[in-house]
Parts: sequence; structure tokens; C-alpha cells
Amino acid sequence: MGQVTGGTLGRREVVARLLEGRKDLLVVTGLGSASYDVMAAGDHDNNYYLWAAMGSAAMVGLGLAKARPERPVVVITGDGEMLMGFGAIATIALQKPANLSIVVLDNGHFGETGMQVSHAGRGIDLHAVAQTCGFGWTAEIRDMAGVTALAPRLSARAGLTFATVKIKPENPPRALPPRDGAYIKNRFRAALGHAAI
Repeated sequence: MGQVTGGTLGRREVVARLLEGRKDLLVVTGLGSASYDVMAAGDHDNNYYLWAAMGSAAMVGLGLAKARPERPVVVITGDGEMLMGFGAIATIALQKPANLSIVVLDNGHFGETGMQVSHAGRGIDLHAVAQTCGFGWTAEIRDMAGVTALAPRLSARAGLTFATVKIKPENPPRALPPRDGAYIKNRFRAALGHAAI
């Protein structure tokens, strides 16, 4: 299998475009760069940043989508984190929450551990895996026109969505979200109308 590393899109520009006019969108981030990208696009009470538990972002998104079916939920994560939670793709496809979208920022590298080439960088096609598992809508996006077209779908609750966005392998300066897990949890709960625990 040949090496096919990432794409040409800037990760920060992609995430900023996806979150423009986000309204009531609930955002779950994969650890590391995806969290920094979402934070750089603007901190928000409806952002749930994951600082650990690599591979769990998609399943956290599934739980949230099932608990709040009236709200659109998007998971924004990287190819390395999604590969760590590979089985989640099948589980989510079987559950089919119409309000859940997963956006994988695919640079073909494990950005948090030294930019080693990832499985996606060696040809594993994550959106094709999602399509095979039964996601209703999948895409591989390589240009900003595709990102712009994807953005309104995230808030529309238009059916289970999976998009791989091909970004360039880069490490822009970190925009660190709050690091206090209890604070993030309680802020997010309050935004959903629940008491802190």
C-alpha cells in the first residue's frame, strides 16, 4: 500500500468555516490538535473538549446525540484519534442517530506523537469504511468549496454523516482550551440546562 499523506487544506481555516454560524450545534473534539482548532475558532459553552481518552470522541458524540436527539452534534477529530476508535464507526452506523456528524481532519499523520505517517496516510480510507458500515452520507473533501457545502449539513440533523477532510500535515501554534475537566463538563452541562455534578 503506497503512502498518501493528507491534503492541502489548512486545518484552522477548515474548522473556522465549519463552525461559522453554528447556532445550537454541540461540538465534541478529539484530543490534541482538533481541540486546539476548535478553540482557535472561538471558545463556546457548547464545546466539549476531550483532553484524554484517545479514540473516544466518536463514542462520546454518539452518547450525546442519543441523549439529545433534538440537537445537532458534530465530532471533530483527527485521523489518528479516529483510527484508535475504529470500532466506533460500526457501532455508530448500527445506531444511526440522524443528528450526528463526524468530521475527520485527515493529515495522514499522528500529529500528537511526532508526525509519523498514520494508517490513513498509508491508504486506509476512513470515509469509505464509514460508507461500508452504513453511514447514510459520506464524503472525502479536498477543497474549501466542499467544506463550505458540508457546514450547513452539520446543523441540519440531515442524517448520519461522516466526512474526511484532507488537510496538510502541519502543527500551527496551540490554542489551548480550558484544561480543567470538571469545569468543561459542568459548563457543558449548564449550557444544556443541567445542574453541575
